[in-house]
Amino acid sequence: MKILITGGCGFVGSNLAILCKEFYEEAEVFCLDNLSRRGSEINLQKILAKGINFIHGDVRIKTDLDRIPKVDVVIDAAAEPSVLAGTVPGELENLIDTNLNGTINTLYFAKKHQAAFVFLSTSRVYPYDRLTEVQLDSAPNRFNLSDIQSIPGLSKKGLTEDFPLTGLRSLYGATKLASEYLIQEFAHNFGIPAVINRCGVLSGPYQMGKIDQGVIVLWMARHFWQGKLSYIGFGGAGQQARDVLHVRDLFRLVQWQINHLGIQKGQIFNVGGGLANTVSLAELSDLCAGITGNRIEIASSSDNRPGDIPIYVTDNAKIEALSGWKPEISVPQLLEEVYTWFKEDEHMLKPILA
Repeated sequence: MKILITGGCGFVGSNLAILCKEFYEEAEVFCLDNLSRRGSEINLQKILAKGINFIHGDVRIKTDLDRIPKVDVVIDAAAEPSVLAGTVPGELENLIDTNLNGTINTLYFAKKHQAAFVFLSTSRVYPYDRLTEVQLDSAPNRFNLSDIQSIPGLSKKGLTEDFPLTGLRSLYGATKLASEYLIQEFAHNFGIPAVINRCGVLSGPYQMGKIDQGVIVLWMARHFWQGKLSYIGFGGAGQQARDVLHVRDLFRLVQWQINHLGIQKGQIFNVGGGLANTVSLAELSDLCAGITGNRIEIASSSDNRPGDIPIYVTDNAKIEALSGWKPEISVPQLLEEVYTWFKEDEHMLKPILA
């Protein structure tokens, strides 16, 4: 089997590439990346050490994909991952070129070779204006979803794929939703086996966390190097909560999907840590302090940022019913792994994350 991973030196792409090579020992794995993101040079060394083929190229440039040989499976992990992307002058064109036009170019490549297509989408396709209307129960250190909800596709267990798509979702979310529609049309019209995963918060070692994405690693980094953080919005107490999925748990699902592409036929699945792996910022601070031994200064602001939401929890019921897949790695275990990674690679990571 030959596998192409776009964005192969990013956090998700590099982890999936390494795990694919370890699990499918005879497979030939190709990683396409433009190395534009800081930290990708570190991940490049890790994938090369595993015997993975690296192609310096850009999904925005269609001819760059023409240099890649025929493959059996494409895992599209190339993206501008920031939910704030496009709101800063000069970033909008890059956002659309990468997240939408890049997907189109990759679809052309898959069509050319009749390769299966696994797309990593995002929970940000769900409108933030509807998500601010959810009914909440407030605990001192976190928000929880209430038992009674009036919006379809929503319960105490989280969001299902039936949650309404009408509303505003950010420019980032719009590019990913548009990509989903095109993938389904390509799958239907050209017989491409395809599956779409709407991922919640993904995390784990090798993630270069920033304030606008990769918040779990960012939180650990600020505790590890004793920096500063802020609770922003929703009262400024750090009660906002997200479910978190370890990238290795994502790989277990992608592995199953590659082996069962024939029964999925362009379906969309919510994929996340679920209710059991939901954590608030306040709880995250306690966990990071407990692991590192460092209590740090955390400022507070009650003003909400545009597009922010108080809580997001993935209901994995659809994919669990089909595949039996469930997340296995807890948030504390994930944080312990990130802490170990920081200690092992501190000399390389400090200039980037501290």
